Amino acid sequence: MKEPCISPELIEKCKKQDEQAYCILVEMYGKRCFGYFYRLTGNREISNDLLSELFVKLVKKIASFKDGSFEQWLFTIASNVFYDHLRKQKRDSKLIEAQQKQLAWEGHHEPRNDDRSDELTAHLLKLDEPTRELLVLRFYSEMSFKEIAQSRGEPIGTVLSKVHRGLAKIRQYMEQKI
Repeated sequence: MKEPCISPELIEKCKKQDEQAYCILVEMYGKRCFGYFYRLTGNREISNDLLSELFVKLVKKIASFKDGSFEQWLFTIASNVFYDHLRKQKRDSKLIEAQQKQLAWEGHHEPRNDDRSDELTAHLLKLDEPTRELLVLRFYSEMSFKEIAQSRGEPIGTVLSKVHRGLAKIRQYMEQKI
């Protein structure tokens, strides 16, 4: 596909933080970049998130664009945004897996008693409502992360992150006896 005509003047206006110039670039490349992300992820929400991140980076990095193909420069940034997303997913997955193993180990090796269960319930009640709901769905209702993400209309990475933070907060409460 032939690169749209990007004038040096348009790039210079963007470098001077001209909002109209950015709007023109978004109009010219938004659909193609969304398509690029959608083909890689197969998910509209994630693709929209990545597209937003791409254009935020465009604003931050436009000053580094010199001569050459703007399209090549833009899609290099898009590629980096996608690979950052993959690395984050992998990190989140490893954190959740480690957390699940820890919980499984604690569940099988620590004696259950009503005092500890009451303490856990009390600490759960200290969490904000959305976080508490996520933990209850995951560990009491035994829903998968994918099912939770679909039911809440959130990307799975967001759900994984929120569950991890909620578990960390519970652990902090339990260790400090807050």
